[in-house]
Amino acid sequence: MIGGRRDVFKDRQDSGRRLAAALGRYRGEHPVVCALPRGGVPVGYEVAVALEAPLDVVVVRKLGAPGRPELGIGAVVDGDHPERVLNEDVLRHVPISAEYVEAEVERQLQEIRRLEERYRSGRPAVSLAGRTAIVIDDGLATGGTMRAALRGVRRAGPRRVILAVPVAPPDTLEALRAEADEVVCLSAPLHFDAVGCFYEDFAQTTDDEVVRLLTLARGRAAATTSVPPARAT
Repeated sequence: MIGGRRDVFKDRQDSGRRLAAALGRYRGEHPVVCALPRGGVPVGYEVAVALEAPLDVVVVRKLGAPGRPELGIGAVVDGDHPERVLNEDVLRHVPISAEYVEAEVERQLQEIRRLEERYRSGRPAVSLAGRTAIVIDDGLATGGTMRAALRGVRRAGPRRVILAVPVAPPDTLEALRAEADEVVCLSAPLHFDAVGCFYEDFAQTTDDEVVRLLTLARGRAAATTSVPPARAT
C-alpha cells in the first residue's frame, strides 16, 4: 500500500500510531517490529504496542567517503552474514580503493556491534526465523540504509518482510519493492525535500531514548506473555 497524500505528522509518536492503524491486519501474525535507530524506534514502539509485538533494532551504518564522512558511499548492517549496499553512482565519481571500502566496512561493523550492545543491554536479538518482520523507520529519502536493513533482516530467515514508513518519495518506494514482500507507506508526495519537512516536531532521538523504549517494550512483552498464578482452591 502506497499513499499519495502529503501528510504532516505532529511527531514520531503520532506517525507511529497512524502507521500502526495501517498495519493492524498483521496483529494476528504475531510479528516482530524491527526499527532503525535512532528515529525509527519511537515510531516502531507505537506499532509494537498496538500490535502486541516484540520490538528490536536493526542497526545500519552509513559508509563515508575518505575525508568526507557526510558523503555516503553505501551502508552496512551486521548479522551472521553482514550485508553491505554500495552507492554505485557515488563510486563512479569518487575514486575510492577497495582497501578503503573494506576498512570502512569493518570500522562501521565495530560501531554497529557497540551500539547493539548498548541498545539491547546485552540481551540477544529477537529471533526472526519464520516470523513476519515489520521493518520501520521514521521516513525515507534515498533509501540506501533501508535497503541494507531489509537485506540484513531477510538473511535472518523471516517468513515475510514488510517495509513500513510514515513518509517517503514514490521513486524510493518503488526502488525498494523488490527488497520486501509488501510496502506500507502513509504518505508518498511527489515533491519531497527531506523527512523532517513532514514533521512538526522532528527533534533528534537520543541513544538513551532508544534504550528506554526498548526496555519498555520488553517489559510490556513480558507482562503480556506471563502466566498468572493458579488460583488457590
